[in-house]
Amino acid sequence: MTSLFQILSAILNILSFMIIFDVILSLLIQFGVIDKRNQIVSQLWFSIRNIMEPIYSRVRSFLPNTVGFDLAPAALLFIIFAVRVIMSNNFY
Repeated sequence: MTSLFQILSAILNILSFMIIFDVILSLLIQFGVIDKRNQIVSQLWFSIRNIMEPIYSRVRSFLPNTVGFDLAPAALLFIIFAVRVIMSNNFY
């Protein structure tokens, strides 16, 4: 049972890292710190977007429509935090 907990915990850690990386990369592009025309940046941007967008779209279906501000990453981080708390309380 602990190995299952460790695998799920690792998956949640990777997902959390990807969400934070996506948010930071998005902000850096929005403020013009890095340019999307750079080949490395565009590859990172499109690959992280292709991975995260299906997850974000499922979360967005439950959230209210906000113009100009995406609440999906914050809501997803909150869900991940809640799942970690539930897992740690039930598995240990």
